[in-house]
Formats: sequence, structure tokens, C-alpha cells
Amino acid sequence: MASPVDVPGAATAQVVQTYRLREDLMVVRLVGDLIPFEPGQSLAVTVPAAPRGARRYSPAMPPSRDGKYEFHVRAVPGGWVSGSIVTDTREGDVWALDAPAGDLRVDPSDDDVVMISGGTGLAPMLAILRDLARRRTPPRVRLFMGGRSPRDLYAADMVWLMAREYPWLTVLPVTERPENPPHRDPWFDAAEENRLLAMPDATYGPDRLLPGRVGEAAARRGPYPNQRVLVCGSPAMASFTVRALETTGTPPENIRRG
Repeated sequence: MASPVDVPGAATAQVVQTYRLREDLMVVRLVGDLIPFEPGQSLAVTVPAAPRGARRYSPAMPPSRDGKYEFHVRAVPGGWVSGSIVTDTREGDVWALDAPAGDLRVDPSDDDVVMISGGTGLAPMLAILRDLARRRTPPRVRLFMGGRSPRDLYAADMVWLMAREYPWLTVLPVTERPENPPHRDPWFDAAEENRLLAMPDATYGPDRLLPGRVGEAAARRGPYPNQRVLVCGSPAMASFTVRALETTGTPPENIRRG
């Protein structure tokens, strides 16, 4: 267990569970102080391995009264903080959480929503979906979930189950190529083995995958003149997607970017 971080004024939360879904991606669950944030917002996260370097991550679940948090962290090439989180985080570590920010949200008046996520940009979308499920009448939601290959759709089984439970949710998985890279990923193999044992049908087969970049796929099915459009992913993915949406006629004021 690493030493707790000390960030004046920040809340703290202790790691209670970690599990790797991919070679470069970890899910971290924590319990601690309650922070008043909105589903879709990000938090400034400081970890023991980098006590002077906060990074922003979006919880994958809405606020809970018992102070539960879930983060999906991908190790970014050259990113020593994200890499350290993925490789070194252990149960018992204490993180500092602070400064909720962001405008990735669905208004009460929105009745038709388009979500476009790339990679771990899916995390805040999951938080928003879980929050929408609490409404008496949730809006119609179309979720474009993108990755370079099928292996990048790291939460496809979870999203498949959500779509089965929520009749107002339609999921459109998108990959830039139809096949996985040739190199093995033991974490993916283990996750797939567990999924096949527990939920053999909870997946999107090749016939369900839309081709291309997720922003292109979403823009091709637009424009969205009357829909709320949420975009979250890497800075390059988000910028490309917003340009594609606006070029095909979606009003800029309809788009919110995480």
C-alpha cells in the first residue's frame, strides 16, 4: 500500500478493488468522502505515485451517497501518471479527489440524445446512462461506442447488458478495423474467457460493427438538429468528431464536449 497523498482541501478515497481489462487499461473502484459532482463531469485525481501531478478522470458511475467511485484508466504512451496507475495501483492506496468540472450533461428537457465516445471516453457516458435510468421517463439515447479494433471496446459486455435492460438505449459499436491486432493481450484473453463462461451472448459480433472512425460513423447518420449530442474521447478524437458533426449540419450549440 502506498502512502496517502496530501492535497489540502481535497476529498480522499481508498482503493477497494482493481482489475485489468486490457494490457493498458484498468478499472479502479474506491470508497471515501462524498464529492458533489454531476454525472459526466471529471475530477482532479492525485495518486500516491505522483503526489504533485493531478490528472483529470471522469467517474464511470453517478454520485453515490456512500462515496463510491469507479474510474477507467488507460495508460497513455509517455504518460507516467496513467502508466503508474495501471501498473502500480493496489487495494488500500488512498487517492485525493477534487475540483469537479465539465459540461457533459443531459438537460431535463432533452428527449433525444446522441452519445459519441472513443476509448475510455465511454466512462462519463456510463455515469450519465446510469443516472438517466433513474428518471421516470428517460430520453431516447443512441450511443456510438468507438475503438480502433474490436478489442478496444473494453466494456462491450456491460453496455450490451444495459441496452437489454434499457429499452430507450440503442448502442452502435464502431471500429476502425474489423480485426484485432496480431499481438496477444493476456488481460483481454482472460476477460473474454470469463465473459464466455458467464454471459456468452453479451457481445457485439462482426456483423454489428460499423466501420470507420466513430465520429465519421455518427456524422454519417446525422445531422442532429434537435438532439443533444455528447462527445468524449481523446482530444484529437473529440476535435475531429465535433468538426464532422458541424460539417454535416449539426448545430454547434447542440454539442457538448467532455
